[in-house]
Amino acid sequence: MKTSYTTRYASSPKAVKKYDTQELRDEFLIPDLMEPGKIKFTYTHYDRYIVGGIVPTSPLNLETIDPLKAEFFLERREMGVINAGPSGSISVDGEVFKMNHKDALYIGKGAKDVVFTSDDNANPSKFYINSSPAHKAYPTKHVSKEQANKVELGSLETANHRTVNQMIIGGIVTTCQLQMGMTELKTGSVWNTMPAHVHDRRMEIYYYLDIPQDQAVCHFMGEPQETRHIWMNNHQAVISPPWSIHSGSGTSNYTFIWGMAGENLDYNDMDVAKITELR
Repeated sequence: MKTSYTTRYASSPKAVKKYDTQELRDEFLIPDLMEPGKIKFTYTHYDRYIVGGIVPTSPLNLETIDPLKAEFFLERREMGVINAGPSGSISVDGEVFKMNHKDALYIGKGAKDVVFTSDDNANPSKFYINSSPAHKAYPTKHVSKEQANKVELGSLETANHRTVNQMIIGGIVTTCQLQMGMTELKTGSVWNTMPAHVHDRRMEIYYYLDIPQDQAVCHFMGEPQETRHIWMNNHQAVISPPWSIHSGSGTSNYTFIWGMAGENLDYNDMDVAKITELR
């Protein structure tokens, strides 16, 4: 089988307070998304969000998984893809989209025949997948990194100078509820999304990449007054429940891909937690 999946159930903040390190990692960390020649999904019970990795060493067809109870994967879903590896392509019902490094593709509800291909099977693409339920079909659209809406935030003085590349987001792509983008930290900056925030109306997943060898990122989660942390390596993802902050600090600068879904499509809808009030 080239397609596999695991399931993660929702955890309450009351339960998470009692988790030890391994329990926290078992519930929220997705450590091994990218496996050559495989399609790997994690089906979460936070807004029925799916995260996945596709690494084609030969063309790989998108197949449905049992939890969907669907004839094909996107029968009732939409999908976002960002290529975190070398160049490749995605064919959607016969239309081929070239996917360079850090390009994005939105695939609308109803697409049946989706095929992922690497330009060089010996050095394959790493297609990072997010998917959420959809109520309406919107057109498939390719968004290059250059076409992203770029927002400069932070500063070197506060170690969080970064560029937010808004890619699958209102004004660029029309979606039902899915939003995705990519934040790149400048050299000398390590903190992302600080001050931290929660958005109880939307869940989120972070995927960390561009972490140099022998370096790591410490991802912070939990309620603002009851935070926890998970140490993460390159090409790993972490689930962020709607009640949790989601922030990280690395031993070097890095990139992360953010994706979310839920109650609304307002990117700025968040409840900020003051830095001096975090516990």
